[in-house]
Amino acid sequence: MGRISLPAYHTKSLWDNLQVNHDSSQTNMEMEKPDPYPVSFTELVRGLLADQFVTHRFRLIIGFLALISVDFLQLSIPLLVKRAIDLLAGQEATMPRLFTLAGAILAIATAVVLLRFVWRMLIIGFSRYLERHLRNRIFDHILAMDQYFFSRRSTGDIMAHGSNDLAAVQMACGMGMVAAVDALVLSVAAIGFMIYIHPTLTLFALLPLPFLALTTRFLSARLHHRFNHVQEEFSRMTEFARSAVVSIRLIKAYTHERSQVDDFNRLGRRYVHANIRVALIHGLLFPASTLIGNIGLLIVLVYGGRLVIDQTITIGDFAAFTTYLQMLIWPMMAVGWVANLTQRGVTALRRIHGLITSEAVLIDTCPSSAMLPGSSGFKATDLTFAYPDSARAQLSNITFEVESGIIGIAGKTGSGKTTLCKLLVRLYPVQRRELFYGDRDVNEIPFEQLRSQIAYVGQEPILFSDTIRANIGFGTDEMSMDKIEAAARDADIHNEILEFSNGYDTVIGERGITLSGGQRQRIALARALLYDRPVLVIDDGLSAVDTATENNIVTALRRRFSGKTVFIVSNRLKLLSMTDRILILEEGKLVDDGSHQALLEKNNFYQAMHLKQMQEMEGLSHA
Repeated sequence: MGRISLPAYHTKSLWDNLQVNHDSSQTNMEMEKPDPYPVSFTELVRGLLADQFVTHRFRLIIGFLALISVDFLQLSIPLLVKRAIDLLAGQEATMPRLFTLAGAILAIATAVVLLRFVWRMLIIGFSRYLERHLRNRIFDHILAMDQYFFSRRSTGDIMAHGSNDLAAVQMACGMGMVAAVDALVLSVAAIGFMIYIHPTLTLFALLPLPFLALTTRFLSARLHHRFNHVQEEFSRMTEFARSAVVSIRLIKAYTHERSQVDDFNRLGRRYVHANIRVALIHGLLFPASTLIGNIGLLIVLVYGGRLVIDQTITIGDFAAFTTYLQMLIWPMMAVGWVANLTQRGVTALRRIHGLITSEAVLIDTCPSSAMLPGSSGFKATDLTFAYPDSARAQLSNITFEVESGIIGIAGKTGSGKTTLCKLLVRLYPVQRRELFYGDRDVNEIPFEQLRSQIAYVGQEPILFSDTIRANIGFGTDEMSMDKIEAAARDADIHNEILEFSNGYDTVIGERGITLSGGQRQRIALARALLYDRPVLVIDDGLSAVDTATENNIVTALRRRFSGKTVFIVSNRLKLLSMTDRILILEEGKLVDDGSHQALLEKNNFYQAMHLKQMQEMEGLSHA
């Protein structure tokens, strides 16, 4: 390869995950793939759209009445033209009669403009309301999902559902419905007028239409899978871009910009290729419609011209008939366009349905009226846990009881420390009678109520591209500035914030990119302290701060959390020595439990960790 590899979580592994086989045999088999979201169209409409059609029924009724009125007004114009031509051909025309016909056409055109504005406002407006409804449902569902859901779906895929898929549904339920109704009404009425003028000529003129139906059916069957492939490629490209932006400092640190550009370019080429394959179908539908429409016009010119020569129909009839036939070209073209929009919309709707009908592994079955226990302690009894896709247990038969105080959690990498924190915060399911909050099984406490008792600081601080004030006061608009500053002081970050150009109003970049690691951790800690909850879980959230700052923070924690519970995951002896009790995990098991001094006397892992860190400190002092 000849280039530095990035850590496993980043884009190298992402690119490997995004790779798909695009050889010709697989491309040819693409149309044979089963639908990833097998659900009938009726179920889709009933489950996702029906309530919106009911809610906005009056808007739709008025809108479609305006649309149909426009069609009939347009269809009346050829009759007026026919009348004018027949008057001219029979030398019966006078200026007043011609002005009367011209005035009627002008009045009809004015009415068409006004009614067209009405249906556009009402029907296209409905499609935007529908889009908003689906977007809210997607967002609500995503927020209700558990950690397992996000481990199975990339951010790019979720973003594609909320952008490309929604746009496709909006177009299908907006211009798609308009074109379908417009084409149906216009074609039926135009054919009726044509039959009135001359039935046999109408029959010959419409002979090519069955070929259009067959062509549309043949091409539309291939459009569905190709458009679904476009959406999948868009998801991959979006996720790659998101990952690159989030990890931009890492990319630059490894001088990996060129390879990222190359990988993104490959994804872009695949996305363009998928779109071109859709455009190929789309491009065939319109020319086919036009060709078939012109074949009908050719028949009219030959056969209809003979009827005029034989004086079976008048010149005005011929002109009106030709106008109606030309009006039919739009509905014939609309067949292909509507088929395209419908296939795109149905495909996108199926993808959205697959997203919002996905079920969480962690399901809240407790009534919201359940009461919380008075104690803030935790008790684990033979707690065992394995991730849904894992073949082995990450935690095995862990038993402990914590009433209050500062509890340290230590252990080797992969020993289960973070997993235990996630279970305490109820991010994954646990078996009944294995984990208790106070005297209550956590399975008997609603998620919202239990989580409202716990403040959490993760390994990777989550910060937003907003002001420091907004990041600390996230979700707590009623908090005063005094409380925000007090939380920042206890997190030992207040003075550093004041040194920024705008103090607490300083805007930090995405994920706090303008801050140091220690500053990010302490701002995230200040946010947790602001909530002032009975339990605080810090999952290695102080790894980037120095020992003096650690000491200040722990002192503040003892003051703030007197009589409450604090869990701190760390392997730093200085920090662990300031805790009341330490749990030692090894390969998912609780192998020891005791104070800092007791563990120094009896635990081999703790002794080795102490010796190593003491040697490192001595090395630094001699340097």
